[in-house]
Amino acid sequence: MERKLKVGEWVEVRSKEEILKTLDGRGMFEGIPFMPEMYRFCGKRFKVHKRAHKTCDYSTPYPCYTRWLTDTVHLSTRCGGEAHDGCQAGCELFWKTAWLKVVNGPQPDVVGIQPAPAADDCIGTYQLTGPGPDDAHIWASIKIPDPEGGKPKYMCQMSEVPHSTTPLKWWDIRQYVEDWTSGNVSLWQLVCGFVWTWYYNLSQAGIGLGRPMRSLYNLLRPLWGGSMFPRMPGMIAEGQPTPTVSLNLQPGELVRVKSHEEILKTITLYNMNRGMTWDAELVPYCGKEFRVLKRVTKIIDERSAKMIEMKTACIILDNVVCQARYSDHRMFCPKAMYPYWREIWLERVGTNEAGTAN
Repeated sequence: MERKLKVGEWVEVRSKEEILKTLDGRGMFEGIPFMPEMYRFCGKRFKVHKRAHKTCDYSTPYPCYTRWLTDTVHLSTRCGGEAHDGCQAGCELFWKTAWLKVVNGPQPDVVGIQPAPAADDCIGTYQLTGPGPDDAHIWASIKIPDPEGGKPKYMCQMSEVPHSTTPLKWWDIRQYVEDWTSGNVSLWQLVCGFVWTWYYNLSQAGIGLGRPMRSLYNLLRPLWGGSMFPRMPGMIAEGQPTPTVSLNLQPGELVRVKSHEEILKTITLYNMNRGMTWDAELVPYCGKEFRVLKRVTKIIDERSAKMIEMKTACIILDNVVCQARYSDHRMFCPKAMYPYWREIWLERVGTNEAGTAN
């Protein structure tokens, strides 16, 4: 078993040749595929961003559950989708510790160490040359044709989560101990998470406490400077149309996330807007400003492993990720997915003649 890496440790990604020697005939190590999109990071050095001892699994219907991984970390590196027909999900990559070398301390060979690349360098900017004789088996496993002529299935790290992990119950205390000892979360974050879980579950107990507990939370939130109760129901009745706005936002534009109160007016009682869920993990970003990272029109669905073409483009924002603070069954999942945003939940931030935000 490889030594468990902690957040903040320096590692170097092994060479392509070294990593290929660890893979089986399907291009995997312990069920995790090494994908062509990862070649760009070979030979570079990064700090461990999170220990990936667990991850959420979207291959099953709601609710999403958490699953165990072993000897795996995240390095703040994301898939660009180049080998997967341009999938734009930008998923955080899994790195098996067998693919990494630990760098011990500030020694001369650490000079020139490279930080994690900027988000726009991790998504869709790398040119792949195609399969060679040494890695043809990796490329051959990426796309699986449908024998009936339908859409092909894709194999990627996310599609293989159910096969490379084992089930993890939300009440298994070992995961929270490792959340803390790995450096993924602080002790204070753990305490806040447990308090929120207790409070939310009590509000959902079916004994008439839901509305008053939400109101009490909203009344007291100025004490800790937080947002509204994260799981407020929307204001549009089920079956009624939800509004839409087309801003044609482009990468690099500065936007402000609307207030939670404004967004509740655009979603149904079950927090939906034209098929997209407004999730509690988006609430902490309300009222804040961010740059548009990408317009997303197609992603590989983790459940079907097929490409989904979106009827209306959605937006991902730079440095805005799921923190798994309010999520049932998957608290503190380190996967750091990019949430998707409807344009109606955002507003442009204008600039004055000096080029600063208004």
